[in-house]
Amino acid sequence: MYDWMIVGAGFAGSVLAERLASERNERVLLIDRRPHIGGNAYDRYDDEGLLIHQYGPHIFHTNSKQIFDHLSRFTEWRFYEHRVLAEVDGMQVPIPINLDTVNKLYGLNLTSEELQDWFAARAEKVGEIKTSEDVVVSTVGRELYEKFFRGYTRKQWGLDPSELDKSVTSRVPTRTNRDDRYFTDEFQFMPKHGYTRMFEKMVSHPNIHVMTQTDYEDVRHVVPHRRVIYTGPIDEYFDFRFGKLPYRSLRFEHVTLEKPWHQPVGVVNYPQTNDYTRVTEYKHLTGQEHVKTALTYEYPSAEGDPYYPIPKPENQELFKKYERLALSTPDVWFVGRLATYRYYNMDQIVGQALATFRRINEALPQGADTADVKVMPSSAALAS
Repeated sequence: MYDWMIVGAGFAGSVLAERLASERNERVLLIDRRPHIGGNAYDRYDDEGLLIHQYGPHIFHTNSKQIFDHLSRFTEWRFYEHRVLAEVDGMQVPIPINLDTVNKLYGLNLTSEELQDWFAARAEKVGEIKTSEDVVVSTVGRELYEKFFRGYTRKQWGLDPSELDKSVTSRVPTRTNRDDRYFTDEFQFMPKHGYTRMFEKMVSHPNIHVMTQTDYEDVRHVVPHRRVIYTGPIDEYFDFRFGKLPYRSLRFEHVTLEKPWHQPVGVVNYPQTNDYTRVTEYKHLTGQEHVKTALTYEYPSAEGDPYYPIPKPENQELFKKYERLALSTPDVWFVGRLATYRYYNMDQIVGQALATFRRINEALPQGADTADVKVMPSSAALAS
């Protein structure tokens, strides 16, 4: 008899498996329908010996020392500050938009103070910021919106920014200085030996049994267990009772080139041209030395594995119906991006898992046999 069956071996499931096994000394069965652990952060060596991310680039960054220290139990780190260029009007310029972006694009020599006025002269007045279009045009104006955001967003989401919640483009800041880092968090590192090695160490506890290529439906009524932590799609758990929650998917094309380098930074975005949204060159991320280089071309898709919950009001209303079912389901805890239908960074998922573990400890004193007190993880529960 397992104390817990955990569905999904990504960050949420693996962090909780380790906590339950090591801190509560409980037996955990960790399953995943994919042939590996690590979820979307899974990385592997290709046929040439280059370390690549199977599901596109995963860059770890956080402002939480608690989260960084927790993961440091399972990996050493390599310092890495992520930089991204966007190919716009035939030039590669920094994104997020900064002082160098505007000066290069328009052949100007503005100062930071002058750039503030330059943006202000082009910004459009928007009464209430509701959509992703509103966020950008009210900050930098319509021309930069068209160059950098509209085409990229339409490829990525299959929707115009005017149809998407403001949260999508709010994630990308605008700067008036020359800071070309994509993230500004205090802790910016990559696992020294890769994400998969980190996950392997995390779930190596003798109380954890891992089964990959295993679907929850195939084992839920077969393998004895007391409680469930579910990190998969919440609508799938309830057999799509109210209909499917919409997701955006991705297709990845992995390529190895017979040369040491292809591009000057880890990721180049393509908002104006090509069917793909971005190209990743992994040696920038991993620090690996190799005579060849590995790239991933990323193609958004309406079909395939669920990656991004689509942030529209009607989709949140549909999710709320499933959330109410989840809250009334005993002995099942719903955790993670797919189970809570929200986009989270990796560190946020770790924070959510650690917060869930604290609530499990509060609701279930060790050795208790009572039914779970259900609390859905939410943004308020995330470690900062």
